[in-house]
Amino acid sequence: MQVSNKYAHLEQVLGQHIKNQKLLEQALTHASVRTSRRSSVDNERLEFLGDRVLGLAISAYLHSALPNIREGDLARRFNRLVCGESCASIARSIDLGRYLVLSESEAQNGGRDKSAILADAMEALLGAIFLDGGFEAAKKVIERLWYIHFNGIGITQVDAKSALQEWVQGQGFSLPIYKDVERSGPDHAPQFICEVFIEGHKSVSGSGTSKRQAHQAAAAALLVREGVWKKSS
Repeated sequence: MQVSNKYAHLEQVLGQHIKNQKLLEQALTHASVRTSRRSSVDNERLEFLGDRVLGLAISAYLHSALPNIREGDLARRFNRLVCGESCASIARSIDLGRYLVLSESEAQNGGRDKSAILADAMEALLGAIFLDGGFEAAKKVIERLWYIHFNGIGITQVDAKSALQEWVQGQGFSLPIYKDVERSGPDHAPQFICEVFIEGHKSVSGSGTSKRQAHQAAAAALLVREGVWKKSS
């Protein structure tokens, strides 16, 4: 009963009760615990499973929701929804970091807000829900948590770097060049600034909490400046 109460709020947010609480505990246990406590239990196997469950659920949703979209565009939307950044974003939206079981050193090093750890735990959680309640239970949770990302997906654009590459190739330009300009902030909350250069155009900069985010932000800013994309409201 104590374990159930411990995760009662998390289950409420998920909209799903997990009967086998040991699975839930395992899903939230980071691999750092294995070495620090000489434990054989961590979430890596559940992460492997949850990644596939997420992929199937998102594929099924896209196939049903976007019947007139070609395979290449479906793939771009799929990659955007299942990538590590999206999984980490979902994990943060449900405050998953507070429930993680980490080694003392990992916890002190900001592990509860590390994107990679959060993304892996989110996938492991989906794996646990699948084993506990089946695919329909996992699919229900995914649709509930990913809803904000689904909203308006019929007009969702490709990721900025891919869109910029397609645009410059269509214009007959050389491929974009990305230059990492600056890194600031502490190790657990870094900030990156990047510039993107394309032939015959002034460079544009973008920022983010990872190099990938900064590259995407710079590419998006250039697309907006050139009138390829509309500025988000």
